[in-house]
Amino acid sequence: MFPEQEPRSFAVPERDLRRRTRRDFLILGLGTLAAGAAAGLLLPSDTLRRFGFRSLGSSPLKENFLNKVLAFDDEVAKYLYSPERLLPTYSKSQITDLRNNYNGATPDPSYIADWKLTLKGLASGSTVTLAIRDLQDRFAVHEQITRLVCVEGWSGIGWWAGIRFDALLRAYSPSANAKWARLDSSVNLDGMGNPDSYYVSIDLATARHPQTLLATHQNGQPLSVEHGAPLRLIAPMKIGLKNIKAITQISYSAEEPMDYWAERGYSRYQGI
Repeated sequence: MFPEQEPRSFAVPERDLRRRTRRDFLILGLGTLAAGAAAGLLLPSDTLRRFGFRSLGSSPLKENFLNKVLAFDDEVAKYLYSPERLLPTYSKSQITDLRNNYNGATPDPSYIADWKLTLKGLASGSTVTLAIRDLQDRFAVHEQITRLVCVEGWSGIGWWAGIRFDALLRAYSPSANAKWARLDSSVNLDGMGNPDSYYVSIDLATARHPQTLLATHQNGQPLSVEHGAPLRLIAPMKIGLKNIKAITQISYSAEEPMDYWAERGYSRYQGI
């Protein structure tokens, strides 16, 4: 129906070719410089100084742009989330060492003897306090070997055991309109060893994921202080900074609660 057309040829003067090539090169060079300058304006001040450039400081335009990028990234992560999508699991031969990534000083282990978990925002309207033995006696233990990914760029594979967060939600139901949980660690310290309460927000959809654990053990042993004894969050679908150690309180709410790192300019959702 449509017969193949014979290719047509035409001649272009050599002078025009040279002019076009030179013009294209200049446009490409100017475009590259403009893109580099624009990207440079978005780099942190420390990074610019490291490369020998003077920092131009912060600006409302820069902050607004970066905040929109973080918000877009969060929306993409939320869209891709699915309770049926499981993260990869590994064999025991693939387990690696995990860093003690406490943001500040490691707490003194003396807090463990009096440790309690407080639950607030329950459908019953009451506040529940549980000891570690209450959790271990009531709930089935689940094990998994998953990867923990840090925002600093490193990752490690850990063997964890504990109770599924979903099991706790079923046993102690949040209020009917709750969509979020805030997890607190009152024993967290800053770099000088002073009290510095740590808290993260996590959506209940993620909390109910079958691989979201309230872990009590690592590598077949009770959690060490360095890794969040006696109870920590393991949510492998979230960046490591959401995987709070030494949890002392869980509060449920309809509105998204405060988050330690989100208040310091990081993304709120932090999905992988």
